[in-house]
Amino acid sequence: MRRDGLYRTLTSMTFPDLGKLLVIAGLLIAAVGGALIVGRRLGIGRLPGDISVSSNGFSLFFPIVTCVVISVALTVIINVLLRLFR
Repeated sequence: MRRDGLYRTLTSMTFPDLGKLLVIAGLLIAAVGGALIVGRRLGIGRLPGDISVSSNGFSLFFPIVTCVVISVALTVIINVLLRLFR
């Protein structure tokens, strides 16, 4: 098995590098949490087309349209960022 690329990068990481990685991961988690709070206030998660079924003691919610909207938005954002930093 070849051990290069990401494996070599992760195993040769120093403590300051690991600290930076943890800070970035924490900021990313905080940004996702903030986006969820703001999105909920804007109605994301209860769009027309999202499936919601409930009966006695059972409920199911599957946000199909919300998933599509988030996917398209992230695709556009990532493509713009990749084109800017090329």
